[in-house]
Amino acid sequence: IRDRQFDVSLILVGHLTKDGSLAGPRLIEHLVDTVLSFGGERTSDLRYLRAVKHRFGPTTEVGLFEMSTAGLAGVVDPSDRFLTDRQPGLAGSVVVPAVEGRRPVLVELQALTVGSGHMDGSVTVQGIDGRRLAMVSAVLASRASCNLSSHDVFVSSTGGAKVAEPGADLAMAVGLVSSMVDRPPPADLVVCGEIGLGGEVRSVPLLAARLQEAYRLGFRTALVPASAPDGPTGMTVLRATTVADGLASVIGKLAR
Repeated sequence: IRDRQFDVSLILVGHLTKDGSLAGPRLIEHLVDTVLSFGGERTSDLRYLRAVKHRFGPTTEVGLFEMSTAGLAGVVDPSDRFLTDRQPGLAGSVVVPAVEGRRPVLVELQALTVGSGHMDGSVTVQGIDGRRLAMVSAVLASRASCNLSSHDVFVSSTGGAKVAEPGADLAMAVGLVSSMVDRPPPADLVVCGEIGLGGEVRSVPLLAARLQEAYRLGFRTALVPASAPDGPTGMTVLRATTVADGLASVIGKLAR
């Protein structure tokens, strides 16, 4: 709340309920000009600052901070932060150019599939949307002849990042298949695209910016939807119409 007569700003500090809404009467949310959400996982030193409401500007920007002994410090290059300890050459490891707000951020997704010895395997996720993983697994079984039902499946995002957007669908599919056949993807590969129930690969917002960020960090190959724009000069763009096509093109390039 800002008093323009005296040029004074008032900040109200509250907390969120378990369902993510503001505690207390909704009148407070309607009264203020801006609502900021600040938080993160207890097991991570990263904290996100998001604008839930902004009367005089966009709500698509995200601030990323790191807790340190000296207090909060802004993370200047989130992509580098999430990929610092990455070890290329691991089966099931795939880098996805995700988007936080309108900022492209490269995140490593790791998938591990292990034969469970039972008809129904378990599924464990961390940092990703478990419902989207279930959908991707179903599409792989129905449209790509890759049934994971008898496997224990583990998928996580590294570095404390959260990836809940559809753009990570294709990366999850590649990671799962890579782990199942035990072949690591190329070290310079990024994967991005939404998977439909028919097995088609769909475009996602800000693809050009995602590819530019990947190129900046040294990635020279990208698996993307067929309708994706051209990547930066020097980047090889592999286009996939269906998830089966995408897996075939990447598996053909996997290290044996």
